[in-house]
Amino acid sequence: MTTQTDSTPPGTQGRYGLCDWCRQLGDGIWLVQVVEAGSGPCTAGNKFACGRCRKAHGLVPFADQP
Repeated sequence: MTTQTDSTPPGTQGRYGLCDWCRQLGDGIWLVQVVEAGSGPCTAGNKFACGRCRKAHGLVPFADQP
């Protein structure tokens, strides 16, 4: 059983990957910072965070930012 640690609706767990804050692999990794440099699908410089780190550091998923 998984526990929601933030306000993310159930069923939208994000992706599996590496959190740039705690450096751990896991589900629920969300894009929180985008570095726009040049063009193309390059993700170098973009930052992803897990639910625990988003809550601890007050990080907002990029899709929810104004």
